[in-house]
Amino acid sequence: MRVAISIVFAALFAAQAASAQTGDPVKGKAAFAVCAMCHSDFAGKNNIGPSLFGVVGRTAGTVPGFKYSTAMKAAGAWTPARLDAFIASPKAVVPGTAMPYAGLKDAAKRADIVAYLATLK
Repeated sequence: MRVAISIVFAALFAAQAASAQTGDPVKGKAAFAVCAMCHSDFAGKNNIGPSLFGVVGRTAGTVPGFKYSTAMKAAGAWTPARLDAFIASPKAVVPGTAMPYAGLKDAAKRADIVAYLATLK
């Protein structure tokens, strides 16, 4: 009986943690204003930073027409979890990145931004 109760609580905790990471793309579009200072959300439109259109699932450092740091070119693919971590602390996730942003500590806003980025296809 104790094992069954433990399993139920573990499942509930996992579901709650997963839902806490689910963002709202509508709120994310508004929160993207911080990102929009340097990044575009339109395909093919680079600014100071590369376009973030299609970033979810894309290999880092591959937007045509943008000059990336060596660190970013070697950073791998942008999964939602990786984007969340990068937005929280860019230099911790990609040491050597040229991105000067210090990071966004608000986990809910990060989740919203990542949810918005996932709609850009």
